[in-house]
Formats: sequence, structure tokens, C-alpha cells
Amino acid sequence: MGSAPSDGAAQSPLAAFKILIAGGFGAGKTTLVGAVSEVRPLHTEEALTSASVGHDDLRGVGSKTTTTVAMDFGRITISGQVVLYLFGTPGQERFWFMWDELSYGALGAVVLADTRRLGDCFPSVDYFERRQVPFVVAINCFDDAARYDPEDVRVALDLGPRVPMLLCDARQRGSAKEVLITLVEHVLASRPHEGPGAVVPA
Repeated sequence: MGSAPSDGAAQSPLAAFKILIAGGFGAGKTTLVGAVSEVRPLHTEEALTSASVGHDDLRGVGSKTTTTVAMDFGRITISGQVVLYLFGTPGQERFWFMWDELSYGALGAVVLADTRRLGDCFPSVDYFERRQVPFVVAINCFDDAARYDPEDVRVALDLGPRVPMLLCDARQRGSAKEVLITLVEHVLASRPHEGPGAVVPA
């Protein structure tokens, strides 16, 4: 008499992929990673001190008291088959030298945009465009920020129609997860010749 396969044998193997969370100083990268991660996130935040004067522009984010000095790290499982490892990049220019190491092997990236300081996300956009890394732009809706239509933000950032733009609240797990799902779908759509199996195992 045959026996049914165990749950472990019936399950498809997990596929793991690296995702970058980028954007300007204070855009909400650490918040997004912390909101969506299913494990306790790793943060490398340090308190802002007088040493940052002249280096960190606090206009629009005056209440910010800490800054990421290396990276944030978290993990989330998507659809039971895909695991995303999230690496939040430091936003200040003096830490940009770390981006090459963090971006190595990345499937794609999320650029968090803060409309109070929209120009701060240009370096991230330029970085991923030059390296042909698929990315989406998530407009983080801060409570004290004016609301703009995503298409208006697209024009301001001089982005083509193929780059997904969406509103989000980096504090909310559901909203952050929607951003990541949008990115995965964008990567799939960007690789039609490879087929879905290139990212999501059958």
C-alpha cells in the first residue's frame, strides 16, 4: 500500500534573491525593511552628532536623530516559493562607496522617494540605470509631505514609462510588501525571453 508524500517532499524548493532598498537620507529605507521583514531586522544605525554637521542635510527631516552607517538587512517570503533578502543602502554621499558591494548579485532595487527632498533619490536612480539593474520608485507618503500624482513624480525624475511608480507607506507591512511584489513582477516583465522560471521556480 503506497503512502502519500510528506509535506516537505511535496513542497517546491525556495528560490532566494537579493533586493536593494535605496534612496536619499531619511527616505524611509530602515523603516521599510523593519516593517516587512519576517525576521528581526539588522540595523546599523548610529546617533547623529555634531560630527555630521556639514555632511548630512537635515532639511525636511529635522526630527531624524539616527543614520544608517553600513546597511539594513531583512528577509521576507513571497508566495511561499520566493525568499527576498533585503539590503538597505546608506543614503549619505560619504557612504556611497559601499553601494558596489551591496549591489553585487542583486535581482533588482526599490528607490524610495521623499517628495520633500525629491532630488535626493537622483543618485540612486542614476546608479541603477547605469548598471541596468531593474528598479521601481516607491513614493513614501510622509504625514507632513504634500501629495503628488506618481506620474508627476515620474516627470520630475525624468523616468520613462517602463519604470513602475507607486505610492507607499513604509511603516505599513502590507504597503511595503506591495512594493516588493511590484518589483518582482517588473523583473519578470523585463526578462520575457527567460520565462518565469528564471525568477520563480516551477
